[in-house]
Amino acid sequence: MEIAVIGNKEFVLGFQLAGIKKTYSAENPEKLAETITKVLDDTNVGILVLQSTDLEQIPRRLQVIIENSVKPTIVTIGGQEAGLSLRERIKRSVGVDLWK
Repeated sequence: MEIAVIGNKEFVLGFQLAGIKKTYSAENPEKLAETITKVLDDTNVGILVLQSTDLEQIPRRLQVIIENSVKPTIVTIGGQEAGLSLRERIKRSVGVDLWK
């Protein structure tokens, strides 16, 4: 399983420096939605990292898909966490509450 990161150039740069290979720069809402859809269809991606402010820019239909996604697990960074918390997402994908 791989980690994928989608966001603006500045957001993905840090992940590239950390060695994440699947980074996608999306500078407008259309490109963002297109890239998210592409990554959601990639069976090799286990975790998708997004900037939380980007979730507001995509169509509601895609937001619902992201909120209900188990694989890949969607992690949002920055600002207020949208949808489920990281703890809830891990519990949903693994089936065990790791904080207990």
